[in-house]
Amino acid sequence: MNWKMILTAVLLIGGVAIFPGCKGQEEHPRGEDQVLPAVTVAVEEVREEVARSRIEVVGTLEAVERASISARISGQIIELPVVLGSKVNSGDMLVKISAGEISAKVLQAEAQLSQARRNLAREKKLLKQGASTQETVKTLTDVTRIAEAAYEEAQTMLDYTIIAAPFSGTVTRKIANIGDMASPGMVLLQIENGENLQVLAQVPEALLLSVVVGDSLSIEVPSAKLILIGEVAEVAPTADPMSRTAPVKIDIAPGTDLRVGQFARISIEGSEETTLMVSRSALVLRGQMEMVFVVDKGGRTARMRLVRTGAAYGDEVEIVSGLDPGELVVVSKSDKLQDGQPLDITVQ
Repeated sequence: MNWKMILTAVLLIGGVAIFPGCKGQEEHPRGEDQVLPAVTVAVEEVREEVARSRIEVVGTLEAVERASISARISGQIIELPVVLGSKVNSGDMLVKISAGEISAKVLQAEAQLSQARRNLAREKKLLKQGASTQETVKTLTDVTRIAEAAYEEAQTMLDYTIIAAPFSGTVTRKIANIGDMASPGMVLLQIENGENLQVLAQVPEALLLSVVVGDSLSIEVPSAKLILIGEVAEVAPTADPMSRTAPVKIDIAPGTDLRVGQFARISIEGSEETTLMVSRSALVLRGQMEMVFVVDKGGRTARMRLVRTGAAYGDEVEIVSGLDPGELVVVSKSDKLQDGQPLDITVQ
């Protein structure tokens, strides 16, 4: 019994010693890292350049000519021959207001003027015959002038019963209807001339001094897929203390795809700043990452470097962070390089 137990223990110990030896025989020795081939590339220096920052502000297209049509007298609207969207010419009747008392005043003023003129003519005739005095004639002359002024006033008020279009355009708002009571200052209609447009933008006060009447600004109208060049027509001299912005109006050329109320973006040049620039071909995009390959100090190896870019200017792009002035970056075959790859350099 004892010799059997001793034999079993010996076999178990031998098996433990054998299995590690078998596992070691299955492992293969680790090979050396694969050597990357050298790639011939062009490089350039990261350079400092002075560039103007560009800031976008938003604006809205509006008509240069637009007017809110309001009443000057009280009365009931009896004629309104236009509807929303109606095209009108300068001088066309837009609204007619009934005002019987004004018509009565015109008749009364006309009668008083006629009587004053007759009295003045009679006294002048009597003066020539020596039957009147110069003072009487002078008094009646003043009375006649007063009557003329009263008649002109009444006639002017009567003219206010008919409201005409001040310019050719389109009715863009219609607030009143036939039968409504109009009162002085009450807005009845709004008309706009959509042929001549401008952009109204609220410019931050920090940029206000850089915008001058006559400047040319780039304007993008996304809904029309247009980029225009506009000329600054008006600049407010002061900023709103609440919003810290000031209105700026920019004239633009008319277009068939442009409409009043469209959204616009205006690009304004800011102050001059020193920035780092590289060619766009140096930039490599992998997913959400932006990177370039920098030549190491030995000048033989490419090193991947994550960067953050800014504005693009033609074939150049601004580097906000990740590079230093004077460093060499690869500008050809960048998308085929790997970190640590040997380089055969040709300076661009």
